Amino acid sequence: MFETFLRALLAPAPARLPQADANLALAALMVRAARTDGLYAAEEVERIDRVLMARMDNDAFAAAKLRAEAEELETEAPDTVRFTRALKDATELDERLGMMQALWSVALVDGLRDAEEDRLMRLVANLLGLSDVENAQSRQAAWQGLQQE
Repeated sequence: MFETFLRALLAPAPARLPQADANLALAALMVRAARTDGLYAAEEVERIDRVLMARMDNDAFAAAKLRAEAEELETEAPDTVRFTRALKDATELDERLGMMQALWSVALVDGLRDAEEDRLMRLVANLLGLSDVENAQSRQAAWQGLQQE
C-alpha cells in the first residue's frame, strides 16, 4: 500500500516531503518509538493522536485515521536507519527538531524510561542530524510540555 511513498522517501536524492507525507512519516516513527519497549500503551496512542492533531490542526478523527495508516506503514517501513536518514534528507532542520520533540513526548508519556527507547531516541536524533544537546533540549521540552498538561 505504501510502496510509492517508501520508494520516493528512500530515493537517492529524495525531494522535500509535502506536509501530509511528513506527518505520515513522523507518525510512523512515533509508532515505532512507542512499540520499542514491547508495549504499545493507550497513553502512547493518545499522545500520537494529540501530536498529529496539533501538527495537522485537525480533529481527533483525522488524527486517528492518520495514526492507523502510520501503524501499517511502520510495519512495512525499512529499518530505522534508512527510514530516518531519508526523513533527514527530505526535511528542514526546524522540522526535524519538532519531530524529535514529538518523538520524545511519545516515549515519555507513559512515565517510564526504557533503555531500548533511550537507545532508539539517541539513534534517531543522530540520524536526523541533531546534536546531543538538541536531543536533550527536545527531551526536556517534551517533558515540560507533558507536565503542563
